[in-house]
Amino acid sequence: MITHNFGKVAVLLGGRSAEREISLQSGQAVLDALIRSGVTAYSFDPAEQVLEDLLRQGFNRAFIALHGRFGEDGTIQGVLEWMRLPYTGSGVMSSALAMDKWRTKLLWQAVGIQSPRYVLLQADSNFDQVSESLGLPLIVKPVREGSTIGLSKVNHKNDLLPAYQLAAQYDDLVLAEEFIVGKELTVAILGETPLPIVRIEITGELYDYQAKYVSNDTQYYCPSGLPAELETEIQTQALRAYKVLGCQGWGRVDLILTQTGQFYFLEANTSPGMTSHSLVPMAAKTAGISFEDLVIRILDLTHVG
Repeated sequence: MITHNFGKVAVLLGGRSAEREISLQSGQAVLDALIRSGVTAYSFDPAEQVLEDLLRQGFNRAFIALHGRFGEDGTIQGVLEWMRLPYTGSGVMSSALAMDKWRTKLLWQAVGIQSPRYVLLQADSNFDQVSESLGLPLIVKPVREGSTIGLSKVNHKNDLLPAYQLAAQYDDLVLAEEFIVGKELTVAILGETPLPIVRIEITGELYDYQAKYVSNDTQYYCPSGLPAELETEIQTQALRAYKVLGCQGWGRVDLILTQTGQFYFLEANTSPGMTSHSLVPMAAKTAGISFEDLVIRILDLTHVG
């Protein structure tokens, strides 16, 4: 068995965000792969263990398999930097920016990266005016949640207020976004390299939590089947969108491709899922990278604050 010089590795999983269950699955998959690869690795759940124990127990670095708040938003990254404990993925600023879909849009728009039009919603917003401005259907979602938690597709203007109320249960910042008809695509990035694009086909009308993590009817295509020139263009722009946010190590950028060939970036993920349904391992496999090799490469790209 190959011995890697990573020292003692903590796989951070679980946590206390709305994405806890998915994180537990991601973290267990990462932990198992690291152990298979000869890495001395242990699970560490920040919701159940004191963070100072990372130092007391002699960990040398952390693999972040946390999703959502307190794990993907710069919070845990800041704690690890204060501890001087190297960790995987993006740093504090880029993690916080990418988690915030509104500020991500502001930054992308400033540099000419296309993203769907939007309006920030409040309880006293003129919902009829929002519907007229963005058109129907539209998407309503919390600004700082992932895995489509709290997300709704609004087909009728009378459904906009309930959709806002649902999203507001998860965040005090809520986004209404125009609905772009097209192909769901995602670009995984490893280091400085965009991996093959994954194209997603759903049986329902929305790529939501059910379609992502539960349904066996969702179809994934990698290779994507896109023309090579278009795939390269999208990968190039995805890497640019990722780097504009300051992201590093690894991540994923999601977008929609319309029938006219335009593409609109939706969001960036700095700690993507690593479950059996997850897209980064799928893209890596198409690139000839096994799951075990993928987690080793991510660990090798450890961020030192």
